[in-house]
Amino acid sequence: MNVIETRDLCKQYGAALRVAHLNLNVPEGSVYGFLGPNGAGKSTTLKMLLGLVRPTAGSIQVMGKPMDAHNRLETLRQVGSLIESPSYYGHLTGEENLRIVQTLRGAPVKSIREALEIVRLDGQRGKKVAHYSLGMKQRLGLAAALLGYPRLLILDEPTNGLDPAGIQEMRQLIRELPDRFGMTVVVSSHLLSEIDQMADTVAIIREGALVFQDKLEALHSRSRHHLALRTADNPAALALLRARGVDCREDEADYLILPLLPDSQTAQLTAFLAENRLGVVRLEERQKSLEDIFLELTGKAASL
Repeated sequence: MNVIETRDLCKQYGAALRVAHLNLNVPEGSVYGFLGPNGAGKSTTLKMLLGLVRPTAGSIQVMGKPMDAHNRLETLRQVGSLIESPSYYGHLTGEENLRIVQTLRGAPVKSIREALEIVRLDGQRGKKVAHYSLGMKQRLGLAAALLGYPRLLILDEPTNGLDPAGIQEMRQLIRELPDRFGMTVVVSSHLLSEIDQMADTVAIIREGALVFQDKLEALHSRSRHHLALRTADNPAALALLRARGVDCREDEADYLILPLLPDSQTAQLTAFLAENRLGVVRLEERQKSLEDIFLELTGKAASL
């Protein structure tokens, strides 16, 4: 079952189509990474999923029901969210802030203590939030989203502004949620390295359009090993190798790109080139990094 499904989801502001015909499928019980460069339309999409922004076109289903005026409040009782930066009252303690959210959501009183324990703020419950560090405020925002153990948790850039220790702690918390509480988590980021350490399913958008959606393993499979070859005359070598039935192409850095071959076959090819007076200048094994793949999918000029 998909907890979230969108069909041809669009959002237009004036002449700009910020979200373009998105078809998202978020499997139940997954950590779903929603990736894209800054300004790609991630926050706008998440706001539409929560009913905070009205779509220009298309449909949204959350937990099997349309996200519309009739179902919105009932659906949102089962959804927790942290969009952009957390909201809080600085003059109140962390526990007092959560009590306000608990009252509004109608969650059990005991869920305040439990949420603070989950995000490891139980020792700071009596401290005023104005004196919290940025990382503690982010964790308080996550605690507010966790009140009542929602079936679906939507987090927009939850590691923004955190130090390395805070980022690691937030990642670990997010990874644990599906197994511990049966939640489905949608987490957005502009950093592939973050999503790679949290998610099992990934969607990537570019300028509001979906360019990839699949299991994380499918993204890793694009990072296949290959051979990079440079010769004294690449065009002549390319023609000879293709005539021999070798799948190869020339890249922008003046290398011939070949599939990864067994050592014996690689040795035969280099000997074949030498016999045809084409000296091998350089031969190396390469593998695309996930960041390279992300740049290919989102455009080399995109900001990481």
